[in-house]
Amino acid sequence: MTSLLPFVEHLRDTVLSQTPLRRRGLAFLSGASAAAALPPVHFVVVLIPAFCILIWLIEDVGEIRADLPLWRLSRYAFWRAGIMGWWFGLGFFLAGLYWISYSFLVEAEQYAWMIPFAVVGITAVLAIYIGLVAGLARLVAPSGLRLILAFGGLWVGAEWLRGLLFTGFPWNLLGTVWAPWESMLQSAAIGGVYLLSLLTVIAAAMPSLLGRRQSAPSARWRIVAVPFAILFVAWAAGALRLGVTDMPSAIVESVRLRLVQPNIAQKDKWQPDLRRSHIERLLAMSEAEIDTPPTTHVIWPETAVPFLFGGDRGSVSLVARAAPEGGALITGAPRATVRDGRIETLWNSMVVVTRDRGVVSDYDKFHLVPFGEYVPLKAVFDIKKITAGRTDFTPGPGLRSVPVPGAPSVSPLICYEAIFPHHVADPENRPRWLLNLTNDAWFGHSSGPYQHFASARFRAVEEGLPMVRVANTGISGIIDPYGRIVRRSELGETAAIDGPLPQALENRTFYAVVGNVPVLMLAFFLLLLGTWKRMGM
Repeated sequence: MTSLLPFVEHLRDTVLSQTPLRRRGLAFLSGASAAAALPPVHFVVVLIPAFCILIWLIEDVGEIRADLPLWRLSRYAFWRAGIMGWWFGLGFFLAGLYWISYSFLVEAEQYAWMIPFAVVGITAVLAIYIGLVAGLARLVAPSGLRLILAFGGLWVGAEWLRGLLFTGFPWNLLGTVWAPWESMLQSAAIGGVYLLSLLTVIAAAMPSLLGRRQSAPSARWRIVAVPFAILFVAWAAGALRLGVTDMPSAIVESVRLRLVQPNIAQKDKWQPDLRRSHIERLLAMSEAEIDTPPTTHVIWPETAVPFLFGGDRGSVSLVARAAPEGGALITGAPRATVRDGRIETLWNSMVVVTRDRGVVSDYDKFHLVPFGEYVPLKAVFDIKKITAGRTDFTPGPGLRSVPVPGAPSVSPLICYEAIFPHHVADPENRPRWLLNLTNDAWFGHSSGPYQHFASARFRAVEEGLPMVRVANTGISGIIDPYGRIVRRSELGETAAIDGPLPQALENRTFYAVVGNVPVLMLAFFLLLLGTWKRMGM
């Protein structure tokens, strides 16, 4: 193993011998390469060189100059380190979120011009989080182990803040790189995806210590081995948890689901002359015979009903044909209040429909997508939202456990409402399953739908609740409360998926009870350790 040290030392020397411009290019390329660890590629090992290079770059930015006035902030080491972190973040988010551009190509003649502004603008803003992590870490800890611990604690704090500030966008949290490995997923039941993010970023950055000649080789290897040993323990504990529950999850015996993925192209979805054929396709797929036990509940995706729903009895009776006898149809549909022939209020909704009673319950999406479902600061941005119609959607009241005839109560999550850790179920009225209705057709054949599906798996493990996911196209599926995939479709597939509803875990998971507080406390503790000058390495 010691033969590896000269190579790492030489690599560090090579990185630090570059000009300032090339260093920024290296930071950008490191961030972009780190995105290869995200779904659907999951090339996790690439995180090690990516984060090691970043750590070396932010170590070697000069000394903190506390004697300088604020107006000369550019001379501070934390500012220089922050610039390196920003370039890393720009590469990471640009490579991980390129698929945003696909949504502007649905109506290319109107919106294609916005692609460079939207994609680069969004990623540049998100990169500020990583820039602040790098700058602040360098401010409190100059190098070595202290810097890595401070960096890891700040990284997780920034991920958490990214889910809160400016409406929140906790997409591609670093812990999601472990989505394919069910044993690793189990840690989310204790500390959520943020715990895995914390372990991952520290493990990826720790081998940077191998390039430091100031420490003995044996000491370097011992320190570097610690976070990898912790990851191994997390994997082993997860394997043990799954080993104890190696049997398939218990199912709700009275419920048999049919998930309908119609695979309707987004450019065709709202064409007036095609709307009837879309409904006919959904009905035909819902009513097709199967050999397995009879369907009790049919589920259609987000805005599957291509017209304002519920304004007349005819629209309700039309879609109610898909509701099985004694069961229900659950579908996404736009709802509105109309006054004097004009839409007054518009919601992106989920409705539960039965054959004999019509609409029996509903839910309105409350976490709306900026510029997709509404235009923030509309007086400043004189543009339309990119979804159909000029009227902005109105947010609903928030999380609810919705009753469903013949099935346990459900927590609906429309579109990206499923990406918010610890904010997917009403804690006062715990549901028995999670339902994510989405329309990933906006993002074509890209990594976006895979990332969305991976995030949904984490919510199931975190809450100890099964997750049912139904997409117009994307990846639909049934996920048990351990994150195991019971049934799933493929991206771009026209499919009707039949399967059982897994039972929820009898007791809430630790994470469902305590949320993010313990992980954030651990992150803060690591940040404090980074400030401790007696910390070695």
